[in-house]
Amino acid sequence: MNSYLPVVEQLPVGHPVKVYYQESTLIQELILELYDVDPTEDFQKYFNVFNQLHTIEKRFKRKENQLFPYLEKYGWFGPSQGMWSFHDNLREQFRILEGYNSEKNATKIVDNIPYLAEGIKRLLTIEDVRLFPTAMDLLSEEDWEEFYIGDEEIGWMLSEKPAPYPPIKETAYVHPSEDHTKRDLSFSLEDTFHYDEGYMTPEQVNLLLRFLPVDITYVDENDKVIFYNRGDDRVFARSKGIIGREVRFCHPPKSVDMVLRIVEEFRAGTKDVAEFWFNFKGRIIHIRYFAIRDKNKQYKGVVEMSQDITEIQRLEGQKRLLDWD
Repeated sequence: MNSYLPVVEQLPVGHPVKVYYQESTLIQELILELYDVDPTEDFQKYFNVFNQLHTIEKRFKRKENQLFPYLEKYGWFGPSQGMWSFHDNLREQFRILEGYNSEKNATKIVDNIPYLAEGIKRLLTIEDVRLFPTAMDLLSEEDWEEFYIGDEEIGWMLSEKPAPYPPIKETAYVHPSEDHTKRDLSFSLEDTFHYDEGYMTPEQVNLLLRFLPVDITYVDENDKVIFYNRGDDRVFARSKGIIGREVRFCHPPKSVDMVLRIVEEFRAGTKDVAEFWFNFKGRIIHIRYFAIRDKNKQYKGVVEMSQDITEIQRLEGQKRLLDWD
């Protein structure tokens, strides 16, 4: 599973593919440890190795959210479909073992470790033979240089954070929300605005807010209602007349004191969230208030979110398949 390693060793320090191979070495070492340790005799040692191996989830997420989109840009969609499914199969193996770990069922653990370990080894082989060589052929140097910030947000399996690639010059760190670097995108940027992550037109923003399954009301730092979303199934009625109105006049007298206390605590910085739930016309309503602050932690208002959670509260077990047919 290291046939491509001679090429990788020639890559500069910090190159994303080189980092993937550093992780591959760690993964192979952990698999050997996993086979070597007996959970019956030393469960804690086994559990520690298992948990360290489970951080492979960071590797999966970097591939799915960082590498695969670039491959799609060049017309290679296979990894986004086949390899992502492979990741999900391994996630299921981890989930099964976590259940046996919680029971300390050493017999089941020993029986199931090979399914996980051999699956990971097959994945590493496919990466080595197909994924990374093809990615190196398709992606440009400029592409690889765009990976680091996103990779850092997701994280690595390694005990030490990899060196930035390309090496950082003496410039300040740029958080992704402030990264306005122009990149080639597969959609038009006409009439769009750049948000923390991505771009949307005002129409798309309005549609997003309208179709969210929650009622949203935004009160600014001056205690004035400046926005509410107009969904088809609002929990509480709203009308245009509340825009510009002081929040104290938007609630019934019996609850206004509580609302004002929430606003003042948020403004003072002593609290950030308040929530309530109650029965209303035969439905269970969940209301949350969130303090809004800018990047300098300055108070910018309150968002109130109301949601009918009646059906959500009735959920039991799990549903993993679509039942439309």
